[in-house]
Parts: sequence; structure tokens; C-alpha cells
Amino acid sequence: MLIKTKAIVLSKLKYRDNDLIVKCFTLHRGVVSYLLRGVMNSKKGNSKIAYFQLLSQLQIEENFRENQSLQTIKDIRLDSSYTSLHTNILKSSIVMFLAEVLSSVLREEEENHQLYNYLETAFLWLDATDEFSNFHLLFLLNLTKHLGFYPDTSDTNQMYFNLNNGLFQSKKEDVYSVSGENLTVLKQLLGTNFDNLNDIKLNSKQRQSFLAMLLLYFELHLGSFKKPKSLQIFNQVFN
Repeated sequence: MLIKTKAIVLSKLKYRDNDLIVKCFTLHRGVVSYLLRGVMNSKKGNSKIAYFQLLSQLQIEENFRENQSLQTIKDIRLDSSYTSLHTNILKSSIVMFLAEVLSSVLREEEENHQLYNYLETAFLWLDATDEFSNFHLLFLLNLTKHLGFYPDTSDTNQMYFNLNNGLFQSKKEDVYSVSGENLTVLKQLLGTNFDNLNDIKLNSKQRQSFLAMLLLYFELHLGSFKKPKSLQIFNQVFN
């Protein structure tokens, strides 16, 4: 059965000598993995490899077969063409890092239009902007809304935020109670959007500290989540 869908590339893996396995988050079927046979050696295939850069936004026509773990693609084209996401070294570092996070946390094989629209819009915004040093922080924080553990914002004037239960609290309960600079940054990010993100002024140390807190938040709420392998390189680039 032929199915047309939008798709965002999450990961790619060389398979055998000339094949490629590409994992995508699709608009209509959630996470889907595709087997691209011979794409690494044919002249026709080589021109298509460029489509499968991390976080590329595609239009795919797939040959869907139920109960098959790897699907195949009949036709493909770019849905949106990035101008800087894969050529700017800082942006490409963000792409590598966020693609690894998304590949880890997105598991559902079912449609989620709100999440897809969020990813689509966020990456187009990143591609178009020149001010993006805090992008990954707000992106990950907003992502928790779609994953089911966005912070409860009903009482943000409290002195602590508990990572374990996602609540703002008046006193420190355990090692997961956050205060100080990370709490301040959290409150700032909860009250902003991408267009106003540059109003939040952070240095590299503050970003790294808040990112470490966010990743711990993910670990506490997603049992299978592990810190991305690209984190160390990412922090070095943004140091």
C-alpha cells in the first residue's frame, strides 16, 4: 500500500556495503525506519543521500507493508529546504545533538500531529535565525510538553523546582530540588518563546549547567533515556 507522508530524519545507519537504514518521525505514522537498498553506490542513489541529513524535512511516498520493521520508499523529495542548518558549524552541532535526543525519546509508531508541527516549526525557525545560543534549551523544555512531563506552572513563585515530580515547591525535599541560577533560568524559559529567546542572557557555563539539569529531568521521567553521546562534543563547541 502506497502512503504519502511528511517525515523528519532522526538517524541514519550504513547497512551492509551499499544500503542505508534511516529512522524518521513521520506525520502520519510516528517513528518509521526505512531500508534504502543500494543507495550508497548508484549514481542515482548518491544524489538522494543528501535528502537524509539529520533533521531534514521530507515528503515521502512509502511502500507500506504491515508488520514489517523496515519499510521501503517509492519516491522522495524535500518538503522544506534549509539554508544554514547543515552548513553553519554551530547549528550543525545543535542538529547532531537534538537528533540524537529525538531518536532516543521518540518511540511511538502512531501519528502525533502536534508534535510533528512543533518539530517542523522549531527547525525552520532555527534555520532562519542568527541568534540561537539558547535554542536547544527552550526546544528541549517545550519537548517535555509533548512527552507528558512539562513542568506544572501553577505555582512558579516558589523557591524550588522538584525535577522528580515536575512541581514548584516552597522547600527543598530531596536532591532533585533545584534552586539558584537553574531555577531562575527555568522560570525565564517557561515565560518565553523562540522569538523572544535572545532576551535571556546566559553564558556558556550557565547553559551547560541548565542543560545538564534538563537531561537529568528527561532521565527521571523517561526510564530508557540516556545522556547523548554527542553531549561532550556539543558542550565543547558551545564553550
